[in-house]
Amino acid sequence: MYQYQVSFGNAISRAFSNYCNFSGRASRSEFWWFTLFTAIVGTAISAVFMPISENLASVVSSIASIAFLLPSLGLLWRRLHDIGKSGWWFFLGFIPIVGAIILIVWCTRPSDPTPNIYGPVPNLSL
Repeated sequence: MYQYQVSFGNAISRAFSNYCNFSGRASRSEFWWFTLFTAIVGTAISAVFMPISENLASVVSSIASIAFLLPSLGLLWRRLHDIGKSGWWFFLGFIPIVGAIILIVWCTRPSDPTPNIYGPVPNLSL
């Protein structure tokens, strides 16, 4: 059995198509490709709109943040499921510095190699 890596475009598509799905599992590649996508969009918004107007950049950035909120939250929830943790561990991120570091470390862990209580191994190929 082999867990294939999700492509950049496929990860974005999956995140938005499962934007409000908090069940199941999401692979490490799916999570990190979408994280990269949100960072690129944020940087592009700053680069394009900041020279025009700081207020306009703030408005567009806020709209993008709202658009990415549910897909990112659902994806993090499913990523935590993938390593055998409850999605409720998401709230650990509200602890300054330490909570964010723990979540980052957990999100870099490989998937559980066997099905767990949250579902089958994602992206599994025989």
